Amino acid sequence: MSDARDLAKELCRGVCRALAQRGFATLADVSLANGRRADVLALGREGELAIVEIKCSVADFKSDRKWPEYRDFCDRLYFAVPEDFPAALIPAGCGLIRADPFGAAVLREAPHQPLAAARRRALTLRFATLAAGRLQRMLDPAAEEV
Repeated sequence: MSDARDLAKELCRGVCRALAQRGFATLADVSLANGRRADVLALGREGELAIVEIKCSVADFKSDRKWPEYRDFCDRLYFAVPEDFPAALIPAGCGLIRADPFGAAVLREAPHQPLAAARRRALTLRFATLAAGRLQRMLDPAAEEV
């Protein structure tokens, strides 16, 4: 592993694989209306939205205190961490996912805090347009970004 960025990408891949097995579509690196960027935004079959914040190390977790600002943009908030991360550091009001490059396991479910209907609609539309735009750019690298 060359650096924390590579580890974060690998953990993201494992998280997205595990969420797909649970029936979620996922997008990585999603900008939110409050200016924050979700590591993973997941959309479930029933319209549930989850955000997964990936933390590669204790230092990464301790230096980043913006995570409470994600709560207004999801029904459930999770932290995904590598195997050697001390689980006791993850706040009790958040879900806990152990991840590696090949998959992940939910060790603690996040409490369900339903979004307001207008916010859910806006986020679902954002998810759809972002996903469609990313697919279009894969098919046509010269396509404009949405």
